[in-house]
Amino acid sequence: MKRVLSCFIILLAAAAIWAQNTVISGTVSDAATGRPVGGASVTAGKWSVVTNDDGFFTLKTGADGTVTTVTVSHVGYQPQKVKLDGGTKTPLQIRLKPTTIQLQEVLVMADNARALVEKAISQIPRNYSTQPELLHCFYRETAMKRQKYILVAEGVVDMYKTSYARLDNKTIGQQDFVESGRDRVGIVKGRRLLSPKASDTLSVKVMGGPVMPVQLDVVKNPDILLDEEELNYYDLKMEAPTSIGDRMQYVVSLAPRHNREYPLYYGRLYIDKQTLAFTRADLSLDMSDRAKVTNMILVRKPTGVRFRPKELSVLVDYRQGDDGVTRISYLRTTFRFNCDWRRRLFATSFIAVCEMAVTDKAEGEAKPIRGHASFDRRDAFFDKVEYFRDPEFWQDYNIIEPSESLDKAVHKLLKSYQ
Repeated sequence: MKRVLSCFIILLAAAAIWAQNTVISGTVSDAATGRPVGGASVTAGKWSVVTNDDGFFTLKTGADGTVTTVTVSHVGYQPQKVKLDGGTKTPLQIRLKPTTIQLQEVLVMADNARALVEKAISQIPRNYSTQPELLHCFYRETAMKRQKYILVAEGVVDMYKTSYARLDNKTIGQQDFVESGRDRVGIVKGRRLLSPKASDTLSVKVMGGPVMPVQLDVVKNPDILLDEEELNYYDLKMEAPTSIGDRMQYVVSLAPRHNREYPLYYGRLYIDKQTLAFTRADLSLDMSDRAKVTNMILVRKPTGVRFRPKELSVLVDYRQGDDGVTRISYLRTTFRFNCDWRRRLFATSFIAVCEMAVTDKAEGEAKPIRGHASFDRRDAFFDKVEYFRDPEFWQDYNIIEPSESLDKAVHKLLKSYQ
């Protein structure tokens, strides 16, 4: 009886181990230079994540045993597929080769950048989801004072996305649109660290936070850039084509043409050659009139502090799923600014970075995020989450691994509380 019981316990233990998530990790680098490739998309089945600045990733894929291949892609590189024969190879060493574009394979529209963008806009209802969806995401925000981290906050969030169909499109009616509500973000769990030094604390709130994918989804919110009237304020130009994964991309550059009461953008739009879906927007806010920029992005600041914006860049990635639907997949903002005090001789430089990666999509009917569960643009993520201690905090959630410099900064901040 003891032997039977022992065997039963062993079987239970083996079953528990087998049921744990499969963890795949590795590094992604440039095959020619050996340099790490940050921001590369790593996908296995329905799960995905991006590499950190050091090219490192960890991906948890669940225990269903169906994941046999990892696919890695980045703009301008050939996609790399790695088979997981007989289990996972840890760590994977993935080297991406630059893509050679055959120009004759691409329809060049040298004088029709505006026509191409307008055609891509007309295809939005066809390329993006016409049904509400709930996306699971990883979110992180950091702030640096000069070269020192003073804030780290990160967590898991849910993002509810309504239909991308236009109100005047036949696939969706006015009533359907109203009932679907609006895009919202809700915090599942989060943690935070702040420098305990009073001299490091600066209460300046700017645009950003987990609502970024709601506010800066340029495909969903045409008034940001892709509105017919808004496009009139830009010069559009066709650039050399490139690739994302194994798909050819048109590249359209844009630059402000007219002076407006609000700042415009410089940047590039990437458009899939086959589907004409917008796959990437790489934008930088025009900083020539800093008063306009300040009015646009500054929410509040302490009395006596002079706020001087230096740079605001936005990167939005979209990825086509196995079902042929293109969805937002990654967003990153980098914000540089100076603050000085009237009685101080030198200004202090700050860098704030926010990034969010969609890690998977919820199955079944998507229910809106309502009430207090919804994160508002006036809220601060830092005020909504807990302290940074729990070593088992992430459990089975997918995250963007911290870079080596960020990891060291976290340990240093933790020690300062001891």
